[in-house]
Amino acid sequence: MATVMSPPEAQIIMEGISWETYERLRNEHPENVSPRFTYDNGWLELMVPSIEHERPNRKLALFVDLVAAELGIDVEGVGSNTFKREDVLKGFEPDSAFYLADNAKAVRGKKRLDLATDPPPDLIIEIDVTSPSLPRFPIFAAVGVPEVWQYKNGRVEIFALRGGDYEIASHSLALSKVTGGVLTRFLKESEELDSPAWTRRVREWAQSV
Repeated sequence: MATVMSPPEAQIIMEGISWETYERLRNEHPENVSPRFTYDNGWLELMVPSIEHERPNRKLALFVDLVAAELGIDVEGVGSNTFKREDVLKGFEPDSAFYLADNAKAVRGKKRLDLATDPPPDLIIEIDVTSPSLPRFPIFAAVGVPEVWQYKNGRVEIFALRGGDYEIASHSLALSKVTGGVLTRFLKESEELDSPAWTRRVREWAQSV
């Protein structure tokens, strides 16, 4: 078994981990409590997010809620809920995940989500501020997540699932007026403005598009 550690995210990556061991370790930690677990066919990553990780995650998640509300789109945020499928040996806890429109209605009120019967999230936010890291895009693709917003090196890019792989998209599938440039701009502004001023700007932008 190989193990790699990397600060400041307190990441641990292990090889040769069975699905049963992953399930046992996951069950020993309550949902939405650090560390976060990512599993891919024998590889297991445990990661404790840093403040550098959580700040852009929370701002982008708030952006989704604000814009969806202004556009009249039903949204159900499920945070870093555990998603797993034994048939493809994949499991993950995204930084933030959302169901929108009909899927939001379908999962609302459920205490547990099961990818064997429930749809995958419509949108995932992925914050990448450190390395090494177990690649997550192949995991998201394997369970059919249609859209990922990735923050990396100070920029946000939108990826859409096409033909089993992710490609950079010009606009969001879930929120059609949103681009990577818009997300990057508002994320940078969130570092300069107080919360009420930033929230007003996001809402005003959503009303104008």
